[in-house]
Amino acid sequence: MDWPHDIDAHYDEEDFGTSVGLGDRPALLVVDLINAFTDPETRLGSDVTGVLEQTERLLAAFRNQDLPRYFTTVAFEESYGDAGRFIEKVPALRELQLGTEAVAVDDRVAPVDDERVILKKYASAFFGTDLQTELTTNRVDTLVLAGVTTSGCIRATAVDSLQHGYRTIVPADAVGDRAEGPHRANLFDIDAKYGDVVTTDSVLEHLSTNE
Repeated sequence: MDWPHDIDAHYDEEDFGTSVGLGDRPALLVVDLINAFTDPETRLGSDVTGVLEQTERLLAAFRNQDLPRYFTTVAFEESYGDAGRFIEKVPALRELQLGTEAVAVDDRVAPVDDERVILKKYASAFFGTDLQTELTTNRVDTLVLAGVTTSGCIRATAVDSLQHGYRTIVPADAVGDRAEGPHRANLFDIDAKYGDVVTTDSVLEHLSTNE
C-alpha cells in the first residue's frame, strides 16, 4: 500500500511495518459478510460489492487447495442480554437478531459443505468464541482476513490474531468500511503494527506457487 509521505515519515520501515509473510498453513477468515452489512439499505450496511468479489476469489483458491475456511456472523438474542454495552454504544446492532436473514452470510459468499459459521457477539472473531481451538486443531499458522468493517471487526480480529501468535494477512481490496477515511487509517495501523496489508492478487499468487 502507498501511504501519505507525512505519515510514512513517522514510521521508519526498520522499526514499524516489517513484513511477516504467509506461513505454511494459512486459513481464510471471512468476517461478517452478512446481509445486514452487505445490503446498503440497512442501517448497518454499505456497498461492499468489491469486497464480496475479492472474497469470492479468495474462497475459490482456499477451497481448491482444501485449506481451512471459516466465516463469522454477529447476532443477539431477542432480549439483547448477550449484547452488553455494545448495543448501547451502537443501537443499530438491534438489527442483528439470531435466526433472521439479517445475520445470514450473503449468498454471494455463502459457506459450502462443512465450512463453519462462528457466532460472535463483539468485534473480534476470537473474543468469546472457539476460533482459537479450531485453528489449533487444523494446525493453522497464518490467518488471512476478508470482510467488514476495516475499522471494527477486521482491526479487532487482526490485533487478536497477532496476540494469539498468528501471521496476520489483510488483503486491502478484500476488506471494506462505511467510509474511506476509517478504512485507510485502520489499514495503515494494521500494516504498521499487527499484520501485512497486501492485495488479493498477492495472496493468490503465493497460494499458486505453493500448490
